[in-house]
Amino acid sequence: MKKVIIIVIMLSFAVLNNTYSQNVDSDSTKTEQTSLFKDSVDGKLDMSKWLLKEGGFFPLVQIVTEPSLGGIGILFLPIFIQKNEPVSKGEYAPPNLTVGAASYTANNTWALGAMRIVHNQKYGINYRYGAAYADINMDFYRVLPHLGEKKFSFNFQTVPIYGNILKEFGDSHFYAGVEWIFAKTKVNPVFDINNPTIDDFLNKILNEKDIESTISSFGTILQYDTRDNLFTPNKGFYAELDLRFNDKWTGSDYKFQNAHLVMFKYFHFTEKWVSSYRLDAEFLFGDDTPFYVHPGINLRGVPMARYQGLEAYTIETEQRYDFNLRWSGVVFGGLAKAVDAKTNFNDALLVHNYGAGFRYLISRIFGIRLGVDVAKSNNDWGYYITFGSAWKR
Repeated sequence: MKKVIIIVIMLSFAVLNNTYSQNVDSDSTKTEQTSLFKDSVDGKLDMSKWLLKEGGFFPLVQIVTEPSLGGIGILFLPIFIQKNEPVSKGEYAPPNLTVGAASYTANNTWALGAMRIVHNQKYGINYRYGAAYADINMDFYRVLPHLGEKKFSFNFQTVPIYGNILKEFGDSHFYAGVEWIFAKTKVNPVFDINNPTIDDFLNKILNEKDIESTISSFGTILQYDTRDNLFTPNKGFYAELDLRFNDKWTGSDYKFQNAHLVMFKYFHFTEKWVSSYRLDAEFLFGDDTPFYVHPGINLRGVPMARYQGLEAYTIETEQRYDFNLRWSGVVFGGLAKAVDAKTNFNDALLVHNYGAGFRYLISRIFGIRLGVDVAKSNNDWGYYITFGSAWKR
């Protein structure tokens, strides 16, 4: 595991090294690069000074291991981080982020996109916006009568756009705001649609308007956040409730509603042991919905969209132990259920995952840990390069 992490870190370092060397004199290159990529505290590899430098960014190279997207691929994420100063001394001020994305996987999925995330501490306002274009080949799973679970592949060509804005109530750490999600999507089955059994399956999940449609969701957000770090929290609590509406008045071709509740809790058992817990519950209301927006189970080791329903429930824990300032080990495990219209909660399949990994503190000032996780679930396994927390929010 450590070798994989070191390879990724050194690849990132090589990209930065080539970029920076074009802008410095040859006489000073060695000295300045050494100071940029070594921490003054322990002399170890650290990206903090580079990230604080004007034009500095983290060139994150991710190996895409998602089974439903071909099992292997590359995702390049240049991450620009702008440090914010806290309004009150001793408080944590989340940084501003600008993130680009370019990816390609073994099943010819590709995507380009960008997002901007801003935290204005002075006025207590957070907002984010982003857009992308994606050509996705993705596998979905359904249980068919007399045939059991079968895999079905679809091609999606989509243009998603997202934006939100939240306002804090005083210094309470409570936020409220609105969001908008737009996606223009074309869907094509990538399998033999002449098979009578398959044709019956298509009639049940794929409506005529799903072939080319628009989703336009207007939503409200309630949020509470006391985490001590945006990237890899060590303590604090995070909770968010999203309520989204799709209807004619929002510009959508569909009429349905979503509700999504997320909660994370982080605390120290000991000085070196960080214990964290996650609760995730998502609900879909309404019959006029495209199949690909149904809530699904999101756990490491579980393929995306393998388990879907009208409701999805997840609990997960991750335990991190810091061996020293730089290196940490993690173990994790979770339980989840996806409940459809024909199944009650008790009868729904219980999906589990468990796994372990390592982390390296790649930026001490920003508290960013980079690592690798290996996870096993009921019928699948996967490995993941993790930047910051595995629970993105």
